Amino acid sequence: MSRLFLLILFYSTLYSYSQEKTIADFDVKNITLLFKKDTVNVIIKSKKGEELYPKPIFLFCQGSLPIPLLKYDDESNFGITPFDSDLICEDYHLVLIGKPNIPLLSHKKDLEKNNTFLINGKFSKEYSKRNLLDFYVKRNKFVLNYLLKQHWTSKEKLVVAGHSEGSTVAAKLTEIYPKITHLIYASGNPMGRIMSMINEKRSLESDTLKQAENEIEYWETVVNDKDNMNDDFGDTNKATYQFSSPPFDYIQKIKIPVLVTYGTKDWCTPYLDFIRVDFIRKNKSNVTFNAYIGLEHNFFPVLENGKPNYAIFNWDKVAKDWLNWLKTN
Repeated sequence: MSRLFLLILFYSTLYSYSQEKTIADFDVKNITLLFKKDTVNVIIKSKKGEELYPKPIFLFCQGSLPIPLLKYDDESNFGITPFDSDLICEDYHLVLIGKPNIPLLSHKKDLEKNNTFLINGKFSKEYSKRNLLDFYVKRNKFVLNYLLKQHWTSKEKLVVAGHSEGSTVAAKLTEIYPKITHLIYASGNPMGRIMSMINEKRSLESDTLKQAENEIEYWETVVNDKDNMNDDFGDTNKATYQFSSPPFDYIQKIKIPVLVTYGTKDWCTPYLDFIRVDFIRKNKSNVTFNAYIGLEHNFFPVLENGKPNYAIFNWDKVAKDWLNWLKTN
């Protein structure tokens, strides 16, 4: 074997190795817990140098799909939250909990275009078994109980925020866990997941293409077999049924400060506007609403063709508004 070939092989191996990332590359701490025989990955991001300084927890519940918390490609790392996580770390320890049986860390080449982790083009069976509202709520409560015993967590405040599917998890968790002091409910549908699915299809259908009617028929099959765990077509019936239970039922019972944030071009907007009007009628004053005019589910502006304008990023503004609200409530 020639010396030149050996050098090429050496540098090729070195280059490949240099592309591998570790959790440490993301400036976060990873705690692994055991919950009902399941390994739970907890990510904690703190302000540099203040990792052991007592601060309140800010738990962010991520949205749907089996997406790893830590993602990277050959050029860069991707943020652990859709907003600049450093904003939260000024006053809080930011906490995220990984999706069940999904890698915590993954290269983008190993993921689908929407960043999902699939096995042979499908959800992992072990993920689908646990991808349920009840599981996430019980697991998150378990994690919070652990974290609140640590010397570096302040017990005076506990913030739980969630976006999209995560907002449903956050709302139900808040209803049953009295240690939570503030809830942030972002881009969720208070009438449940199925209503967002129906409303989206209503905007697309015509008299010859009755897409929303198909969604209603699908809902009938879900209700008639609500414990079915077959995931051949994505979410199981049991997952759809649980996430379609109206979070409105949880939110109206909560008495702590609640912030509801949403873009007015989101499919959930009519239902959020409804509970806003309903809470005014009921004089329920602990819920604040921030409506972002003309923005969609992820707070991007909507173009005339109905597509999001990804050139204008608003997530950091939304996160700053969360922090301003927390300072005054």
